Amino acid sequence: MKKAKLFSLGIVAVTGLTLLGACGSGNSGSTDSTGGSAAEGSTDAAHSVAIVTDIGGVDDRSFNQSAWEGLEAWGEEHSIARGVGGYDYVQSNEASEYTTNVSGAVQNGFKTVFGVGYLLKDAISAAADQNPDTQFGIIDDVIEGKDNVVSATFKDNEAAYLAGFAAAYTTKTNKVGFIGGEEGVVIDRFEAGFETGVADAAKALGKDIEVVTEYAASFGDPAKGKALAASMYQGGADVIFHASGGTGAGVFQEAKAINEQLSDADLEDKKVWVIGVDSDQQDEGAFKSADGTDDNFTLASTLKGVGAAVQDISTRALEDNFPGGEHIVYGLKDGGVDITEGYLSDDAKAAIETAKQDVIDGKVEVPETPED
Repeated sequence: MKKAKLFSLGIVAVTGLTLLGACGSGNSGSTDSTGGSAAEGSTDAAHSVAIVTDIGGVDDRSFNQSAWEGLEAWGEEHSIARGVGGYDYVQSNEASEYTTNVSGAVQNGFKTVFGVGYLLKDAISAAADQNPDTQFGIIDDVIEGKDNVVSATFKDNEAAYLAGFAAAYTTKTNKVGFIGGEEGVVIDRFEAGFETGVADAAKALGKDIEVVTEYAASFGDPAKGKALAASMYQGGADVIFHASGGTGAGVFQEAKAINEQLSDADLEDKKVWVIGVDSDQQDEGAFKSADGTDDNFTLASTLKGVGAAVQDISTRALEDNFPGGEHIVYGLKDGGVDITEGYLSDDAKAAIETAKQDVIDGKVEVPETPED
């Protein structure tokens, strides 16, 4: 199998940052849901950082995992050990745990605490008011008017726009799907960008391509993701873009189940595809055909540098340069979001490269909210 590649040189610096994947099931984290420590150990580093996940968990192979990998890289870079006094994560298994988990991280003495995902906005905002000497970060949302909070958001709509081109240039049925986790401002950006990309690409191709959109109402429900994907594929869609965190595991499960029943010859016309989100999900698409041939159905994956954002902000905090009160936005122009080449055709890759440049040059402005 070929290795997925980025269209650009990768995630690059933004306004001097060493920059930096929408969404966020996983194992229990190093701090339990009551805030008690279950860390591997404790250390006495120059700075300490913790992330609090949403219910997707650190092994969601998407948004939360990207954040955790960035924090692990930060610890390695600065020779800081995992544990209280160093770096660690707190797993949230239910939304009701967000406030308790953020408070637990503060009580354990972590100097910088990140809420990974917009669902933690209220918990981070409240903790910032109650703990003015602790630094906080919110990923994928904005908290204004607090000098001890930095906000990091991404132009997910721009990466999703390219995913729309990928789907339009690949579909053989002229019907594609979008599966979102929970409805809200962030996933609105994914939906809007994808639908606009499909429409613009369809126009260039002289086609009429239908987009079917569904929401799972959860970022941690693979069974719902599988059921929604089954309905879409049975209804004629052959490409699905998901922005649903751990729920997306079910989308991959359904695509795998379908493709494994097909012979090599049938895969030419009947193969179904998934477009991954937030990090390269190519490995999730590996399967064997009914003839026993190794193949892959991850068409491409949109990327966003959640991990490198966590890593960069943590480094700035370590250096007593925490960007409190700032809102940092990352898009295609500065390398904050992107898409992999995956298994796209040459025509699709060329069209995506042109579309990407049009966005960077300002020729195309991708909407952030879907049409009614």
